[in-house]
Amino acid sequence: MTIRTCFFDMGNVLVFFSHDLMYRNVAELTGIDQSEVRRLFIDSGQLVALEKGQITSEQLAQSLRETSHRDFTTEQLKEAVSAIFCLNESILPVLHDLKNAGRRLVLLSNTSLPHLEYVQRNYSVLELFDDLVTSFEVGAMKPDTAIFSAALQKAECPAEECFYTDDIAEYIRQAADMGINSRIYTETELLRSQLQELGAFQPV
Repeated sequence: MTIRTCFFDMGNVLVFFSHDLMYRNVAELTGIDQSEVRRLFIDSGQLVALEKGQITSEQLAQSLRETSHRDFTTEQLKEAVSAIFCLNESILPVLHDLKNAGRRLVLLSNTSLPHLEYVQRNYSVLELFDDLVTSFEVGAMKPDTAIFSAALQKAECPAEECFYTDDIAEYIRQAADMGINSRIYTETELLRSQLQELGAFQPV
């Protein structure tokens, strides 16, 4: 077996994030209570709809303007929703080692367009990737098999020659059921060891 393509989750693997910070940012912008923001985003399904590409940032902003009776721009909302990330700097040497070993890197992420654009704008980590597979483009979220199938179409190799890491065990199990070599992400040194054991790159 040879690992030729590596799929990486974005949130809490490439970058760390905080949903609570998102709710706080949106509450400050809109004047809506933070717990109500959480209810609107989670219980009402608006965050999932954004991440599935079912609604746009403008539609979300308009909904919140109607709820809050406060005027703000869509760009202000996108910033409030997205200024929640910080780079996992420890992952960068692993990505560079994989690239130097000739491995194909593909992002596989449940994310929204504003979040992806924020990470692209503020960090260079995604520049290392050969392709991006996102829930808002596919219209399906992990653990739906549709998004994994979309990723495999970008892999340019069979599932058994792919590696996938994510911080959510349910997603790892689904990928493994589809024949992908899958490991849960907890910390970078363990990830490095797992990739070396699979022959994705050689120990330094």
